Amino acid sequence: MLAKDVIDGKFREVLTSPWARAFFRASGLQDKSYEESFSWQLPSVTDEKEKEFIQVILAVASLHAFIQANWTGPDLNIKPAEVIVDVMNPTLISNEVLDMKAVTELAYGGEPAYHLAQHATFLRLAQLIFALPYHHCISVCWWRLRTTIIHEQLLDEAVPLPTDAYDLLGSLLQALTGDTGDRDLAGRLQLEQGRLEHIFCHDKVASDRFVQAARATGLQYELTGALGRRTKFQQNDLSQLVLLAESRKRDDSPAEAVPDDLADQSRTPVNVSIMTDSNLPVTLELNDDTLLEQTIFTSSAPSSTTSQLSHLDPVSQPPLHPLDQCILLSLCLNVRNMSPSHGLTSEQMFPYVARVISHPKNWSVHTMALLLRSRLESARTRTVERSVLQLQALIDQMPTADSPLPERLLYFHSIPLPSKWEMERELALRFLTLGVVKSALEIFERLEMWEEVVKCWQSMERTDKAVVIVRDLLKGRKEEAESVILRGKDLPSPQRGKLDSARQAKLWCLLGDLEPDNAVEHYERAWALSKETSGRAMRSLGGYYFARGEFEKVIPCLQRAVKINPLLSRSWFILGCAYIRLENWEGARDSFSRCVSIDDEDGESWNNLASMYLRLDSFQNISESDVNGEDQPSKAKSFSNRMLAFRALKQGLKYSYDNWRMWTNYMIIAVDVGELSEACRALARIVEERSAKTGAECVDEEVLERLVNAVTRVPAGFSQSAGDDDRRRDDVNNPNEGHGLSRRVLDLFDRTILPRVSSPRIFRAYARLLTWQSRWEDALKAYLDWYRCSMAGTFEKGETDVEKWREAVNEVEDVMDVLRNFGPRVQGINWKHQGRSIVRTFMGRSKDFEDEAEWSRLIELQSELRTEE
Repeated sequence: MLAKDVIDGKFREVLTSPWARAFFRASGLQDKSYEESFSWQLPSVTDEKEKEFIQVILAVASLHAFIQANWTGPDLNIKPAEVIVDVMNPTLISNEVLDMKAVTELAYGGEPAYHLAQHATFLRLAQLIFALPYHHCISVCWWRLRTTIIHEQLLDEAVPLPTDAYDLLGSLLQALTGDTGDRDLAGRLQLEQGRLEHIFCHDKVASDRFVQAARATGLQYELTGALGRRTKFQQNDLSQLVLLAESRKRDDSPAEAVPDDLADQSRTPVNVSIMTDSNLPVTLELNDDTLLEQTIFTSSAPSSTTSQLSHLDPVSQPPLHPLDQCILLSLCLNVRNMSPSHGLTSEQMFPYVARVISHPKNWSVHTMALLLRSRLESARTRTVERSVLQLQALIDQMPTADSPLPERLLYFHSIPLPSKWEMERELALRFLTLGVVKSALEIFERLEMWEEVVKCWQSMERTDKAVVIVRDLLKGRKEEAESVILRGKDLPSPQRGKLDSARQAKLWCLLGDLEPDNAVEHYERAWALSKETSGRAMRSLGGYYFARGEFEKVIPCLQRAVKINPLLSRSWFILGCAYIRLENWEGARDSFSRCVSIDDEDGESWNNLASMYLRLDSFQNISESDVNGEDQPSKAKSFSNRMLAFRALKQGLKYSYDNWRMWTNYMIIAVDVGELSEACRALARIVEERSAKTGAECVDEEVLERLVNAVTRVPAGFSQSAGDDDRRRDDVNNPNEGHGLSRRVLDLFDRTILPRVSSPRIFRAYARLLTWQSRWEDALKAYLDWYRCSMAGTFEKGETDVEKWREAVNEVEDVMDVLRNFGPRVQGINWKHQGRSIVRTFMGRSKDFEDEAEWSRLIELQSELRTEE
């Protein structure tokens, strides 16, 4: 009966039951923490399994009561003081005292919990009950996960959790995915694990979890195209993105069909209003003069006919199971994503959200779908108005009782529905983007989000006003909200100050940001007030010292900050930069390693990590050469460091593809470690990025010549069928030399370098490569192109530099040797005539140097050409 009341949302009956009265008996609650005050006894229950079962029921009731008060609504009909009984103080304890104590204890990892959360006591009770030892209830680890997700959403910044907290989830997932397991439960568990990863900004891991959840539930989906129209005046049907999706058939809920009349409506190019149940959130119409309410599909079949979902009509797809709708919405969480490797891009998310909105099945799921559509539409001028109005409508519906509580809670843990204050904050931020600063300011002040209030005043260039507000709050001249005033009346001032220390520390940090002249004093005071738990204070102080070049002071500050919250990659990055300035290469390497472990797509951190490996390589080589004369171990270590640098840059370039400086570093290291095929690819990218600005200077000619050398040092006529030994076969198949490299180098010349830039050394290297391939005509042409770009080919009449003329004479002799060697091998060319023309032209331009000794060499060349003829 108790469990059924929890499912039905009757939390008052559960939390005031005889079991609850006995279980929630505290002792000395005013002076002790919650953990110390409760003994968690159930004297009337002797069976251990039954006791654990009742404990879980009471914990779930407490957790869901907190969720109802702060997430789903409607208003909660029970308060913490009606649940907790203090045997040492039988008089009723005020709810404000209990909630402030809970908010203080919910602060974790230096991050304060949101102080205006309603009835935070219930979350703290659920947290403590789930932390008790359990031996019979295997689902407790899952409820701990859910409690943790709620707790993380309460904190200002996400804080990492002990890794051993979820070790049991793996065994539970294996049990659920086994032959006797429940596919829907397995999908729910993987979905919620993905939600936690999303909170920690591990978008790629989260996306993988969501895909695994879809496989577990049997959801089939495919993003494809179908002919349709998006505007009212569109004459021709164009291919539109559409998501085909189908849930697996469940025994308890057979697949539903779409009524024919709705299908016909979807094909009609008129203003179609989405019909929803009165118990569901209001779906606002677009009412635009150009865009249709929804895409009108005129084709009854998708463009792809080979998929498993080709039997679905884009217009009349069957409704999805609510759990499958949750999975599709979870794939759209990273709204600002532009990288396909992270999951869906923002353009791809529209069909996913539209697929869920078209068949509303659950209040919470539909609310989340409308919220995601609002986020996606916020960046478009024609839809931004509905975006804001829809968000406001979702906020207004929270306190209402338009749908039963059990329906609101049924899929709550499977979707990332924001709390009431987060939705209002999102609305305020939306106002800011529209320039409605005053309305945003009012919301932030009501929510007591003082950091955003300060930003609003700064955006209006009223920093003085922001300083006054923060100082008034710290000195008590400005009260926060009515509820805080009431709480203050119930508490003596010393106790109130103690309870609000986390928020006071944050306010001092804000004041430090606003008053740079006294910033150090304010940050240190925040650190002291928080009892050395405020990561924000140390991050701000470290950033202050870094901006002023005091790198010795940066290190201890940021070391404390990352110890408190190691999830913030920016702190690790600045710490690594400070180590670089102090030439502490190992410390910098470790810092940037942490950066890329948190965000593996931070290209700048990958680049810096590679630089640190190279610095360590130089440093270790110098140190070891000073200690002893043995260089074999040091060479091995040096190569290892260079390979680590090469791999780091290779990873970083995936996410900084247009960064030519990183490509330059990558090219040099690739040559150094013998990865010449990668060096060739890097040189091509540098030329593509830089040739328009710098011309031939963008080509590293030494690297280019090393690439040609690596190709030409293997015999050109060698092939695998020639019967040579295995070593020579390996030389041919090696992608870093000979035939294995030749195609890549040839493409580098033909497709990348020569169509964009040219220089004498480039043409000469190209000619050597063609000569190795026995392409005599092309090689001769390349050599002649080299001569035309060379000093001799560009020698001007009136030049007075003797050294330059002598070098040009050498080049004339070189091109004559080329003509003698290649001319007879090319049919249809009069190489002797061309040679005489070259010599005659050069001599005509340089008559001023007839008195030089080298002039006789030119006359000799003329005589030889006449004799050969």
